[in-house]
Amino acid sequence: MKGMDAKPTGDIDADFAAMMIPHHQGAIDMALAELRYGTNEQLRRIAQEIIVEQQQEINAMHLALGQPLSPDAPAPTQVSSSQPLSTMSDHAATPHDGMSMMPMK
Repeated sequence: MKGMDAKPTGDIDADFAAMMIPHHQGAIDMALAELRYGTNEQLRRIAQEIIVEQQQEINAMHLALGQPLSPDAPAPTQVSSSQPLSTMSDHAATPHDGMSMMPMK
């Protein structure tokens, strides 16, 4: 995925946030492909939710890196420090490598 092949800087926090941005952008790109080409209404609704949620996650990563957000950016998600990582999302257990939502030509 574009942007996830960056060389580590040695700052695990910055590297994590910087590599999560293209990961979330990849989810947005796949959701946009579903909206453009998909016909299943349930999946189209899910794709719309993914776009909003993943953009919020991208914004949270930018804030964590100390980067300003544009005034029209959606509010980033808030994660409680007491919330275990395992309960944040079932998404983490889903393999994505090599998946492409783009239609075959």
